[in-house]
Parts: sequence; C-alpha cells; structure tokens
Amino acid sequence: MEARLSCLACLDRPDPRLLEAALWIAAEHHDQIDPPALLHSLDDLALRLVATLDGDASHSERAQALLRQLCDAGFRAAEWPLNPTAALLDEVLTRRRGQPLSIALVALELARRLEINLQGIGFPGHFLLRAPGADHLLEPFGGRRLYMNDCRQLLVDQFGPTAQLQASYLAPLGPRQMMQRLSRNLRELHRQGDQPLAALKDAQRVIELGAVGVIDHLARADLYRQLDCPQAERYDLQHALLISEDDAEREQVRRRLERLGAPSATLH
Repeated sequence: MEARLSCLACLDRPDPRLLEAALWIAAEHHDQIDPPALLHSLDDLALRLVATLDGDASHSERAQALLRQLCDAGFRAAEWPLNPTAALLDEVLTRRRGQPLSIALVALELARRLEINLQGIGFPGHFLLRAPGADHLLEPFGGRRLYMNDCRQLLVDQFGPTAQLQASYLAPLGPRQMMQRLSRNLRELHRQGDQPLAALKDAQRVIELGAVGVIDHLARADLYRQLDCPQAERYDLQHALLISEDDAEREQVRRRLERLGAPSATLH
C-alpha cells in the first residue's frame, strides 16, 4: 500500500508529478525499484535539452523539438507493445521503449522541468500530446504534427472506416485520468499475459483513482471470478448492474449474479 499512497500523493500535489506517480505504479509490481533514483536518470537528458532548445520559440515548437530529441535519445515505440514492460515506467526508462502513453509521460516530465506547457490528450487507442492553443497535436514518438485529418485517419486505422472523430477525443486529461488510463492498460496487459493477481492490483487502482464505468467493474469481477473470490465478484457485478444503462448488458449481469447464487452467511 505504500506505493499506492505515494502514487496518490504525487497526483494530489499542487504541481502533480506524473512520471513519479507512474513509477510508483510500477513499484506495486516491482517492489525493488527506487522511483526517485529512476527520475534522476533523466537529469543528463534534461540538461542537454536546456542547452539545445530555443528559448524564444513557442511552446508547441519547443515541445516538438523535445519529442524529436527524445526519439534521438532512443525513446521509441516498443517492439512488443502488448507486453507489460511497454507500460511499466521503470522498464520504459531502462529499455527506452514503450507504448505512446509511456513515452508521453517521459516527455511530460521533461516538459515540466523545462517549463514547456504540454498536455496529455486522451485520444482513443493512441495517446497524444498538445501545447495549449496549438492547431495540431503531437505524436509522442518523434513529435510528428497531427492535424484534424490526420487524427481522423488515425482513428480509422485503429477502429475501422465507421469511426467518427469526436471533440471529447481531443480533450486534455487530468493527472488522475492519465494514471487511470495507464492502469487500465496494465490491467489488460497483465490479464492477457495470464497474470491475474497483477491485473487485480491494476483493476483496484483504476477504481480508486476516480469515476469509472461498467466495464471497469466487470473487468474486476472477471478477475475475482478467475481467482475464485465469489463475494468480491458479486460486489462488482452489483455495482455494474446499478450503473449500467444498457438493457442487454443489465440482463447479462443479472444472469451472472443468479449463477453466483445467494451470498454466504457470516457465522458468529
């Protein structure tokens, strides 16, 4: 629990420490890591950026230059993006490979140190960055500019020709929302890797970090079922039933609850 509390403390600061929070998430899975020491591994890169970035350029131009230099330093797309190492920030800092959100968190930490105004954008399936007021977004891997047509194409590439770009896809995420997204990524990666206990840590963190939907309660219920914890599974199914607004979904949840049967009586 110390790692979880340290993560939350990083997010609740007046000036949130996103990368440190993500490292404390990694510490829940790798308890031997030292998040403050790992943060210092970026010191030399930050000094090089201070020396090379144009201080008179706009925030967007400086952010793009930062992302290009981050790529030149080896921070690129993971060869195996569905491996948890692509989302655990201790591994990302060591290997310099990660998912878009992981690399974006490194960029946001460096931008904070260099006083570059940069936001994380919760684009579906591919985390992006943006300097407030810019007419484009930035790809975390190398800083390519993405305009609206590029964003539409990115959405179609991932979800098919019927996908429609929505304004909410381009909205910046708050600190807790970013850690929720990271936790959801890890939950699914650990689940797919047949690591239910690790996935459960992530599923619990998702719910602790803020507002969640039906899918989050069902995901945790599935893990409790896999781990043979019927009482905990029932709790999440009941919450999913309470907040679901889809009739077919509600019926499926009811059937699962019926199969679980009545809760066990507590003996005194």
